[in-house]
Amino acid sequence: MEPHLIEIKELKKAFQGNPVLRGIDLCIDAGRLTALIGPSGCGKSTLLRCLNGIETFDEGRISIAGISLERHGSRAPREHRRSTYQLRRTVGIVFQSFNLFPHMSTLDNVACPPMIVTRVPKHEARLEALELLDKVGLRDKAALFPAQLSGGQQQRAAIARALAMKPKVLLYDEPTSALDPSLVDEVLEVMKELDSEGITQLVVTHEMRFARDAADKIVFMSGGLIVEEGPAEKIFSDPSDNRTRQFLRRYL
Repeated sequence: MEPHLIEIKELKKAFQGNPVLRGIDLCIDAGRLTALIGPSGCGKSTLLRCLNGIETFDEGRISIAGISLERHGSRAPREHRRSTYQLRRTVGIVFQSFNLFPHMSTLDNVACPPMIVTRVPKHEARLEALELLDKVGLRDKAALFPAQLSGGQQQRAAIARALAMKPKVLLYDEPTSALDPSLVDEVLEVMKELDSEGITQLVVTHEMRFARDAADKIVFMSGGLIVEEGPAEKIFSDPSDNRTRQFLRRYL
């Protein structure tokens, strides 16, 4: 049996003494779209940021595509910083806010990261950027600046930019929460298409319809813990924990 692409063991994180992650254990297989759901403040976004190395964790172990980070209290192995750098190049992340460079065209926003980080030649980077913009339905917007795009288009450009670094895993932190409801579906459709291509995605979302219809796996969190996980059909039709049932009742 192939090893899991993502393995999280006993992950703990506190802010100013207040526990946010209380010992997370989670495994995710390659090529799956996993939806991380739960009430606000339960630790979903903190977990996501730990997986990208943006947020340091206090205890536990993360392994993604063979790259491992491990901490025991204040102690971290000597190679921790190097592993964090490798992790950030392996794991892409798309935020609520689009974070596009306003002075660059859509094409240059996508082409710029591989040119700077991995020294891809400009001509090659721009050709690959055009292909990615085509993938997210924005090839005809390549010359436009972010201010000339709708919110949905900007988020799709942000997804293309993350893909430009050829990540093994793509993370999303509430990618549609800042969008007008009429623009949400165009972003979710891109994520569904990437799932059909076998790209591993982990998304923090309150879009329960999307989680139910598109996710291969649902992970429900509450109070800094994973309460239950399983196939979308099982979680939405017959959750085993009362906390999950109460949460989903608000949406369905």
